[in-house]
Amino acid sequence: MELFPPAACPRLVVKIGSALLVAPDGAVRTAWLGGLAADVAARARAGQQVAVVSSGAIALGARRLGLARGGRASLEDAQAAAATGQIALAGAWAAALERQGLIAAQMLVTLGDLEDRRRYLNAAATLARLLGLGVVPVVNENDSVATAEIRFGDNDRLAARVAQAAGASGVVLLSDVDGLYDRHPAEPGATLVPRVERIDGVIERMADASSGSGMGSGGMASKIAAARIATGAGIPLAIASGRVERPLALEASGERPHTLFAAERTASARKAWLAGGLTAMGTIHVDAGAAGALAGGASLLAAGAVRVEGAFARGDLVGIHGPAGPVARGLAEYDAVDAARLLGRRSDEQEAILGHAPRAALVHRNHMALL
Repeated sequence: MELFPPAACPRLVVKIGSALLVAPDGAVRTAWLGGLAADVAARARAGQQVAVVSSGAIALGARRLGLARGGRASLEDAQAAAATGQIALAGAWAAALERQGLIAAQMLVTLGDLEDRRRYLNAAATLARLLGLGVVPVVNENDSVATAEIRFGDNDRLAARVAQAAGASGVVLLSDVDGLYDRHPAEPGATLVPRVERIDGVIERMADASSGSGMGSGGMASKIAAARIATGAGIPLAIASGRVERPLALEASGERPHTLFAAERTASARKAWLAGGLTAMGTIHVDAGAAGALAGGASLLAAGAVRVEGAFARGDLVGIHGPAGPVARGLAEYDAVDAARLLGRRSDEQEAILGHAPRAALVHRNHMALL
């Protein structure tokens, strides 16, 4: 099967890891990048719009600055390396794409740019305009200002969120392995999983959290997390090896092994954004009855809530967990203090507790996405 042919996938997001783009000595793998740029150009000529999520800034900057441990010895080193390496990374992409007659555009984003709804819509508008103009956006996390608390941490999940914002029809994560294996690929008898219809506990246990190269920040676990975000938004995602020349070549992609995660459902843009959020400010725990009602499309009523965690405000994104685990995500109608006061209470009791007329629910179904 061909990896997202242009006729079936008008808009594609491709993520490239550091180990593919940067050699062990810290130099750009210019020949490989040139081949990938030729692939992107071929897809553009076939009518497909392509956005790139590219790692590599920290690795490139660390070489130029002579920093230990690839620039990851400390947060300050990583930020300095990213600030230095991002110029080199953008230049390499611009030059490679220009040789193919394409224009590159740099977009640096933070976690907040895609987690805050207004900023997310601004990013989506920029991506749409660039792609409509025939430009190739090259997106990366702005690691020069990101911290451990406010960052994606890996470009796999960033690629999935960019795909949502861009309205993409598919995502390819180019990796240093062919795809998801049923055990560590180095173990005897390891078998590639060619297609995943649903991400469950069995699939998650197959993921190995280590990076094959030691250069990047992601591993198979981060790719599974990215697949959950993408497929939950109705976007299929593939993991394929980038350890080949021309990894996106249309005439050869069908011959190469990969793992395809099928889109689970089609969600509205707003609910897909909610489901893919990474920065829930708290959690509302519910009983089994409430969990079942939510699965049937109901709002979360206070009567079914049993415990509140976190210090969220009204309008913040919260997780909703049932006895068996996560059920949904949504925007809180109450802050954590008032939500805790209403736990287990019927609607006719709430006015006396609050001193004013209560809202219809702790989380309304219109502002909720099931997981």
